[in-house]
Amino acid sequence: MSGTGKKKPPLVADRRYASKAASGKRPAAKTATTRRTTKSKPTPRKTTRRRRSRSRNPIIRAISGLFRWVFRMIWGVVWRSSAVLLLLVTLTVGYFAATLPDATQLIDGRTRGSVTLLDRNGQVFAWRGDQFGGMITADTVSPHLKNAVIATEDKRFYRHFGISPRGIASAVRINLRAGRGPLSGNGGSTITQQTAKLLCLGVPHDPSSGMTEAEYEADCRRGTLWRKAKEAIYALAMEVRYSKDEILTIYLNRAFLGAGARGFEAASQRYFGESANTVSPTEAAMLAGLLKAPTRYAPTNNLERSRDRAQVVLNLMEEQGYLSTAEAVNARENPAELSAAAAARAGGYFADWVMGSGPDFFTSNTTEDVIIRTTLDQRIQTAAEEALAYIFETKVRDGSEAQAAIVVMSSDGAVRAMVGGRQTRVSGAFNRATQALRQTGSAFKPFVYAAALDLGYSYNDYVDDSPLTINIPGSGAWSPTNYDHKFHGQVTLTDALRQSFNIPAVRVSESVGRENVRKIAADFGIESDLALGPALALGASESTLIEMTGAYAGILNGGSSVTPYGLVELRLQGEQDPLMRQEGGIGERVISENAAAQLIYMMNQVVEAGTGQRAKLPGRPAAGKTGTTQAARDAWFLGFTADYVAGVWMGYDNNTPLTGVTGGGLPAEIWHETMLRVHEGLPAQPLPMITPVPPQPPLSELRTRGNRGRRDRQADGIILDVLNSIFGGRNR
Repeated sequence: MSGTGKKKPPLVADRRYASKAASGKRPAAKTATTRRTTKSKPTPRKTTRRRRSRSRNPIIRAISGLFRWVFRMIWGVVWRSSAVLLLLVTLTVGYFAATLPDATQLIDGRTRGSVTLLDRNGQVFAWRGDQFGGMITADTVSPHLKNAVIATEDKRFYRHFGISPRGIASAVRINLRAGRGPLSGNGGSTITQQTAKLLCLGVPHDPSSGMTEAEYEADCRRGTLWRKAKEAIYALAMEVRYSKDEILTIYLNRAFLGAGARGFEAASQRYFGESANTVSPTEAAMLAGLLKAPTRYAPTNNLERSRDRAQVVLNLMEEQGYLSTAEAVNARENPAELSAAAAARAGGYFADWVMGSGPDFFTSNTTEDVIIRTTLDQRIQTAAEEALAYIFETKVRDGSEAQAAIVVMSSDGAVRAMVGGRQTRVSGAFNRATQALRQTGSAFKPFVYAAALDLGYSYNDYVDDSPLTINIPGSGAWSPTNYDHKFHGQVTLTDALRQSFNIPAVRVSESVGRENVRKIAADFGIESDLALGPALALGASESTLIEMTGAYAGILNGGSSVTPYGLVELRLQGEQDPLMRQEGGIGERVISENAAAQLIYMMNQVVEAGTGQRAKLPGRPAAGKTGTTQAARDAWFLGFTADYVAGVWMGYDNNTPLTGVTGGGLPAEIWHETMLRVHEGLPAQPLPMITPVPPQPPLSELRTRGNRGRRDRQADGIILDVLNSIFGGRNR
């Protein structure tokens, strides 16, 4: 390639940016060029904006502006409302926090007191009312119980501020999945919220408001959205006012845990006979499990169900690290056992009866904690319950709805056992021993003969068992018959009672006077209205089993009246001096001791050779009387040994006739089984009865004291006439 000879400069690309060191006209030229370029070619941003401006429709611009204005307004309202709401909540929380009392004043919130019932040996056998065992704290309670409650009810208790949004959301999700409403079922409440509910948001029960305690508690448990909101605010106030341990202490002392137990101390004593400060992991799990449903999971209602619930709690304790695997396995393999008193649940009917026999302000409506010592003998109570169960299992057809009741007492009226129905482990149930008024049938006849014996008749006197018709004004002629529809001629009073003949009983009653019979029965303690007609002698009147048993106790003790009693002593908890005391139930004399001794012999013959032979006790003398009402709607056997009196009633609650049952049948067998167990280990004692002599030749009619006196005077006159004829009247 040829050239001019001058060296050409190397080809170098123009610099993109001017050097700072460059000077002269070139940079100026570049600047000018740049400016021209800028003016001639607009930037892409400006072009886009212009195009957007040109393409935007005025309507769209108006709508967009409206939406922006609405959003700004809503946002302004929301944040301002939120600020106001937050301020109100803060002020409300502060107000409640300032008005909350000291935590120790909230420990015992019961509106009524409790009654603890002791047997004759001073052992606890029943509780009534709201039991409060005493204050426990989060520091002193068993660590196992504290951990069980937290693991079960609120595992984040020590980390939240009174409410748990996460817990609420989880509860709502569970409820919706289960097909319930969002607030039905699981509530997601923290322990603090539950405590607020127990405190009823600080509103105590006011009896003058007309709202019962049950209605008050139901109102406190309402689950409405507004109630939940107030509950949350109150919980926040508690978190401000109290420490976590103080809140937990209130909760541990106020929670209801079934069987009338308020607080874990009362529940622990109720179910295990020990303090909540010393319970084991398995006992703690059972107690904590009650919080879900206290009545359903109460171990006294269903021990296996309660144990299953305790297993769930143990699993939670293990998962959350409160128990090691070995401790959890040991607890599962050794489930909690109830105390002897809780397991026995003895004397439920008896406890209800005692509660009704004392003044209301110290029993059912007490505001104090009361201790009542009673006459109950738990060994005898168990004997009666076992005897009843044995007869119904072995002698009564399956599916029978027949009921029975038993009362056992001493001769002074001290009730030692009471069974008010076949379901023995109950409280508040209908008590057939004290509440059922039933016709007594032939069990009433001893009072007819008691009236005659007290007027001077003898157990060996004769009465005519022949057809009898009595005209009853307004009703016409009435002719009693014997159960075998036969007549037996002249029979002694003893034979008449032994075979429970009806006609002789009516003849005796008419002879001595119905008023005398009625008075004797009433004085022995039969307070029910007694029949006015001649059927009085056949037990047409109604009475309760406890009245009849008490009347028979009067016969055993020699003829004095008896008032059945169960309350021996009543005192306030923590005090030694009793407010009430009962020394015994024997009252005034009703019949003479001789009359009572003759009557006991006559009733002994009922058991030895009469209608009550199924009640006979081997090697032990006993006396008693059967009773069967018309159509066999009621069947009775009442009797006694030298040590105890027992009465048995059997029938249907709806008065349906019994099938093939008389007083000498199943009731006598129940009595027999009961008294066999009651007297186990006791030496046999003789009955306080006469020694019988052979009966005199029968008379044609029942003699009365007046007839005997008249005959005696006639005999004396004949003798005097003979003497006068012999000695010429010198004896005058």
